[in-house]
Amino acid sequence: MTDTILRVAARGEGVTADGRHAPLAAPGDTLTAAFEVIPGPHHQTPPCRHFPTCGGCQLQHLDDQSYSAFIVDRIAGALAAHDLTAEIRTPKLSPPKTRRRAALQAEMKNGRVQIGFSENASHTLVDIQECWILTPELFAVSAPLRTLLANFLKKNRRARLHLTQADQGIDLLVEGIEAEGLDAAEAISAFCQKHGVARFAIDSGYGAEIRWEPEPVTISLSGVPVALPTASFLQATREGEAALIEAVLEGVGGATTVADLFAGLGTFTFALSGKVYAGEAAREAILALKSAAARTGRTIFADHRDLYRRALTTAELDRFEALVLDPPRAGAREQALLAAPSKVPVIVYVSCNPSSFARDAQILCEGGFALEWIQPVGQFRWSTHVELAAKFSR
Repeated sequence: MTDTILRVAARGEGVTADGRHAPLAAPGDTLTAAFEVIPGPHHQTPPCRHFPTCGGCQLQHLDDQSYSAFIVDRIAGALAAHDLTAEIRTPKLSPPKTRRRAALQAEMKNGRVQIGFSENASHTLVDIQECWILTPELFAVSAPLRTLLANFLKKNRRARLHLTQADQGIDLLVEGIEAEGLDAAEAISAFCQKHGVARFAIDSGYGAEIRWEPEPVTISLSGVPVALPTASFLQATREGEAALIEAVLEGVGGATTVADLFAGLGTFTFALSGKVYAGEAAREAILALKSAAARTGRTIFADHRDLYRRALTTAELDRFEALVLDPPRAGAREQALLAAPSKVPVIVYVSCNPSSFARDAQILCEGGFALEWIQPVGQFRWSTHVELAAKFSR
């Protein structure tokens, strides 16, 4: 008895019509009675030697067509759980080797430093010798970083590495090491100078301490250089950022007064025109946004505000022609409850979690909004992580 794999489930397993699950199976594959997967037309050869052991990717065996279908199915399934439907557009996928920020781990093992991602469903570290998701610049720094960390890593202790590609070069925060003394300072400085590191910071448990930053590190958002706090949130790829901005601008249309909530450093704030209110709880991020806005001369009001504890009221929202929401994975339930009865005519919701998005979408739709369209964005390529932008209107 054989069955055909029809779809890919949320965790990446292929599923047959009778509900059998098979790991590393793509739509169109054949699953035998012995659970052997016979590749079909959408099953591609994974490009990376570390797949599927490395936990950085889960879906390298899918071609772009089936990967896009997986993203659409995730969103449609989340909507169906709340009795919602909408036009779901073709996902915009970021190309391989474009991830400009990542969190890796490092440990000393068998006398050498290993750097990489943990195995799927395991704490075992995969020492990556190639990577098909990181930008070449981020990956290139991993090899010399092994040599540097050999001076500081203690046996049986892991360090966490936060890497971001900033305007000036690589921004690197290392958690879990101590590097004291003149020799350590000289080694770090020499490493940064040689390998294009714009900033090097260490967090030994008491907060980030910058050890190297010859000039202020920035990230350009819609052409505006914004100060980049250490280990700040940033859209994972430039292509993904551009796709989300395009969807947001389409959604708000010609609105001249816009509220941008969970604004972060201003990914959407600086792309919007007219008067913009930017609300964000992270103090360093909103101060960076405020400073950059002052330099541009734009009419931007930056507000340090915890939108979970103090969401914008319905009366406050009534003042705007459009609302942009970009919450963390938990969603924006509190804000959605206050937005639903408001007079704001357009809401564009950017989400990294289809489940919390669908929950909030139901609140908005029950308040009189219509969910017009959803633009999926696959910037975490070959992972089960799904992002989207959606337009609601009255």
